[in-house]
Amino acid sequence: MDAKLGTFETRLKSSAAEIEALLDLLLSPAVLSDEITRPDLLRSAMHYAVLNGGKRLRPFLVVESAALLGGNRQAALRVGAALECIHCYSLVHDDLPAMDDDDLRRGKPTVHIKFDEATAILAGDSLLTYAFDIIAAPETDLPDRSKTELVLAIARAAGLGGMAGGQALDLAAETQAPDEAGIIRLQAMKTGALIRFACEAGAIIAGASAEDRQRLRRFGEKIGLAFQLADDILDLTSDIETMGKATGKDTARGKGTLVALHGMDWAEKQLRQHVEDAEDLLDPYGGRAAVLKATAQFVAERKS
Repeated sequence: MDAKLGTFETRLKSSAAEIEALLDLLLSPAVLSDEITRPDLLRSAMHYAVLNGGKRLRPFLVVESAALLGGNRQAALRVGAALECIHCYSLVHDDLPAMDDDDLRRGKPTVHIKFDEATAILAGDSLLTYAFDIIAAPETDLPDRSKTELVLAIARAAGLGGMAGGQALDLAAETQAPDEAGIIRLQAMKTGALIRFACEAGAIIAGASAEDRQRLRRFGEKIGLAFQLADDILDLTSDIETMGKATGKDTARGKGTLVALHGMDWAEKQLRQHVEDAEDLLDPYGGRAAVLKATAQFVAERKS
């Protein structure tokens, strides 16, 4: 496991550096064809939102899932960058006073604190829109059919029936706590949907079989469950210095979580089971899946 972890950590850092360099380029002042201008305040807020830290786990899953099946790495990096734009847009909007009302993100002022509330809203809107631009652009070297499949899949993962819908359910949970099935559905939408897409996207990029696509999709669902369970555990056991954001807010607001429902021992056991299930799904790929299996372990064992 130590050797695998070393490989995983090296590849995660390398992928993060590539993604950040690409995002820096994509969010430069240079105006693209059919753009009129890039207002500097808005562009700066978008750049700040996307390049203020983070592990870049979701783009990493795109890149590694594509690599597992022989997909185009440069195309995977661009799709990963698009996904990171959507993830970061969601954080910008989640932090707003009308939503989770947070002042810190990754240990730094949130976008509406650093800039202003209106700029934060527009930055989120623009990042969401730009994600589709990045996937559809000629620079993303994929067949048009693959681009269409990616656009549809990411739209479904991010929108009404995915992440945005999950956030709506999460806000509603402050006044009417959901039952266990409701908590699982909420978390599968708010957190899991983009992670599921990240893994499935690799199969789409590689032009893989329906079986491979479904297997990676299920792998993404499992690590999405693990990610949220680990997040809920950290919210109870970690602190603001480690997490880079406020902790204990779900408990303070009375939001239901599986940890609160079943207790810490159950949660830790369930977390290990999700990781085992995720790893089992990758067994048909043998040693080629070592990095993705290590990713499942990382998701469960992360400290921030």
